Amino acid sequence: MARTEVVDSLRAVLLHHAVEQGAAAAGATTALVADGERWTFADLADRVARLGSGLARAVTPGERVVVVADNHPDFVALLSAVPRAGAVLAMGNTRHTPDELAQLVRACGAAAVVASEPHLGSLRERAAGLPTVRHWWPVDGLDELPAGPVRPAHPAADTDVAWLIHTSGTTGRPKGAMLTHRSLWAAVLNTAAARPVAADEVYLFPFPLFHVAAYNVLQHHLYRRPVVLLPRFEATRVLEAVEAEGVTSMSLAPTMLAMLLDRPGGPGALAGVRRISYGAAPMPLDLLRRTLDTLPGVGLAQGYGMTELSGNAVFLGPDEHRAAASGRPDLLTAAGRPGPLVAVRTVDEDGTDVPAGSPGEIVVRGDQVCAGYWEDPAATAASHLVDADGSVWLRTGDVGRLDADGYLHVVDRTKDLIITGGENVSSREVEDVVSEHPAVAAVAAVGVPDERWGERVCVAVVWGEGGPVDDGELIGWTEGRMAGFKRPRLVVTLDSLPVNASGKVEKRRVRAAVADALADRT
Repeated sequence: MARTEVVDSLRAVLLHHAVEQGAAAAGATTALVADGERWTFADLADRVARLGSGLARAVTPGERVVVVADNHPDFVALLSAVPRAGAVLAMGNTRHTPDELAQLVRACGAAAVVASEPHLGSLRERAAGLPTVRHWWPVDGLDELPAGPVRPAHPAADTDVAWLIHTSGTTGRPKGAMLTHRSLWAAVLNTAAARPVAADEVYLFPFPLFHVAAYNVLQHHLYRRPVVLLPRFEATRVLEAVEAEGVTSMSLAPTMLAMLLDRPGGPGALAGVRRISYGAAPMPLDLLRRTLDTLPGVGLAQGYGMTELSGNAVFLGPDEHRAAASGRPDLLTAAGRPGPLVAVRTVDEDGTDVPAGSPGEIVVRGDQVCAGYWEDPAATAASHLVDADGSVWLRTGDVGRLDADGYLHVVDRTKDLIITGGENVSSREVEDVVSEHPAVAAVAAVGVPDERWGERVCVAVVWGEGGPVDDGELIGWTEGRMAGFKRPRLVVTLDSLPVNASGKVEKRRVRAAVADALADRT
């Protein structure tokens, strides 16, 4: 199918169509295994229709429904049911503090909140500051939605916003990336072209559904294959599910893969897995070699993407990973080649292409690019590079280089994001909190390498009056002021923060100073 035919086919496809078509063609086929239950495509399609109809009686098209919950069968249904009602599904990170979650609900002007405890209770305690919320429902009690017969789906356009996912940025204030029906299906099809779904595939999803990684669930349901869903990642439960369900493929962060291999019996349990896809952090070469030695039948596949791309856009396949382990380690520094439904360039500050092999900002064009940021036209405009012909490219904020073979290598992040355990942490957000400590005169947050988590959050601190304070005291002071995964784990004292001629802190020099200080501790 040509690219134009694929794009044209997306115009008629909405998120709920995948389970509806699965029910029509293979209604008795397992679609979801979760919480000890098995849902067929007929079951899931019925649940999507009923939840969508109940929501349509409670909210109006275009209103936002915030979901804050661990992985749950009805969360999977809501991925399609909320857009089926014409509403927008806004996802809340369960690891955020109650105040952070309330800020998200307030920022998107939510009409309804669906949450698990204790999140539902803590948000309702803040209801006075959330005046737009009319409905509060527990995720395990959605039968409380307004009852009545199943309604037809809202007649949405494929360009309507389906999901709203807030992502960290340079300002520290989360921005809501607007993912449309078309952008999500474009990401699904681009991924499927690079990593085809096998006719007998059984896919395990261990990530939180509130991440953009949930597009993988859409992908496997589009191809009418079952998804094994766990409430959260726990190595022992993953291995048990792999054996019990005959899992053939799964998505993991490198740290998760290492945990599985470290568990007693882990390699044996994974022997039947044919593909492990990873992202969120680079794969260490020793872990790559260990995986291929321990699991010779597995194919490793990397994906490079982001929330604003509705999923992955660039892919490194099993053959490249085997080559990297056996004499081409340079390939492991590559994110991969662009999928067939996107174009990727590297440009300078003026938007001009840089020569092959030279670093530049990575920009991406394709239908899977999000529609912009929720009620933030300035941020949307800043994220766009517009060519002379009017075509729009997403400025990823990442620095990379394209080599002569067409591989993209990501060499730095201009967004100053720290990626720990697969979660994005805005360094600015950490700095804003730590700087409020009365003994801190100046602070810069950076990520430092960590074998288990990919990176740990480290703060370089210049002390003022009342300082220095004990590292543990400063770290403890941040508890309750930000989500646990965002809190610093290391503190390094500096006499001053390195700045450039315009007075801006130079993070590369901060990272170098932190590395030297930590080396002296060993």
